[in-house]
Amino acid sequence: MRLLLRLRSKNDQKDVSLEYHKLQGFVYSLLQESGFPLLHDKPGYKPFCFSNIFPFGDMKEGDVRHFMIASPGKTIIEHLAQHLTTNHTEREIHIGDCAFALDGVRTVETPLGNGPVRIICATPILLRIPEYNYDLYAVPEEERRPRYVYWRPQISFEAFIKQLTENLTKKYNQSYGTSIADHPLFQEFLFKKTVHTRYIVDGKSYGAAGSLWEFSWSHMDDVQRRIIEFGLDAGFGERNSFGFGFVNVVR
Repeated sequence: MRLLLRLRSKNDQKDVSLEYHKLQGFVYSLLQESGFPLLHDKPGYKPFCFSNIFPFGDMKEGDVRHFMIASPGKTIIEHLAQHLTTNHTEREIHIGDCAFALDGVRTVETPLGNGPVRIICATPILLRIPEYNYDLYAVPEEERRPRYVYWRPQISFEAFIKQLTENLTKKYNQSYGTSIADHPLFQEFLFKKTVHTRYIVDGKSYGAAGSLWEFSWSHMDDVQRRIIEFGLDAGFGERNSFGFGFVNVVR
């Protein structure tokens, strides 16, 4: 399930769409206030992701922007919606240095049919290729780093799809207690571009190579539909709770 926030700019202010740590700080504050403080410290996969502020661009006073938070945990989204409606309709919302009035909140379901389906990235997908798979994927020597390397086009597309499939399947199994393995999830995929980005952990800034994609299916089987539908709310790839891997269905 997704939560769509309609925000009205209180001032002339700069775009913060690509300052993921500021968006993350806002989302974590909402989770804390809504009764989910432990999600911040949960090790490994955290069951939520979020979009950029859209549309992109600097704002004039009164301009309308939107922001989405998604989670496969319906309870999380319902609590966030209730908290915002109860506590923020008369209070300013602050995201980084930006101030907004909350114009509206609504929940959005994203069910998928069996096809055709088309999905595009709203934020870059981050995927690490672990060092023990360098030979398996024939990672070029000049691209190899200790421990892991983030996927980029110099590495095979097979590596990207396999790692993304494993990532989504693992998160799905962890969430629902299933044991799905080795099921192909993707049919057609179009690489758009590489995006060099940064994220912050414990006050330290780290660089990463992300990528933007378009995925399409003429038909989905039941397993594909369930896991991809889950991925719409959990995020594709890694660092979803930092704002990466947020994807949208093209209707």
